Amino acid sequence: MHEKFLKRLMATMKCSVCGQRYEASNVNVLGHQEELWFLSVFCSSCHSHGLVAAVVKDARTPEGVSDLTETELYKYNSSKDISVDDVLDMHNFLKDFPGDFVSLFKK
Repeated sequence: MHEKFLKRLMATMKCSVCGQRYEASNVNVLGHQEELWFLSVFCSSCHSHGLVAAVVKDARTPEGVSDLTETELYKYNSSKDISVDDVLDMHNFLKDFPGDFVSLFKK
């Protein structure tokens, strides 16, 4: 899993000597120790060799960041789900809506 990912990732990187992108077939995984991976790369354009060390961490769910207040967050989390009828109502409203939001919000 990590090896294929690293090869694809390195294929997006450019050679530090000539600036050409590496080919995935010219990237070899040498090994790893926990999260630290070692790869050798070969540039088919200028024929230079390189050694790459990369830290690869498993994906974790990021913590949510919000500018909502506690009250707003509670109100949002406790609101009911949007139903199919809600979506159809909005569709019908927008179908004939001329786009005049100023008049709409003056009401």
